[in-house]
Amino acid sequence: MSVDEELHERVREAIKSIPEGSVATYGDIADLTKAPSPRLVGKVLAEDGHDLPWHRVLRANGTPAPHLAGEQLARLRAEGVLADGDKVDLRRHRWADVVPEEEPGLF
Repeated sequence: MSVDEELHERVREAIKSIPEGSVATYGDIADLTKAPSPRLVGKVLAEDGHDLPWHRVLRANGTPAPHLAGEQLARLRAEGVLADGDKVDLRRHRWADVVPEEEPGLF
């Protein structure tokens, strides 16, 4: 398995691990998997995310990708995730495994 394939699989496994009712950002997944950037996480989802809980991955500000916003927010709300308009409350719903230890103002 190449380095790229290993990284791709780490990203997939991390996304699979996000529990129902929780969310993570692209940056959270990049940090967790040692991916070089959040964009790589998005690329993995775009290329091979159809069988993953892709709807649980958000942009850094808690908003969904614009082209999937309606479906993504509907799926999240069905899991009990609260959103104000199109913005998810990251303080309340961020996956505990990826919450930065010293993120100012979160808790």
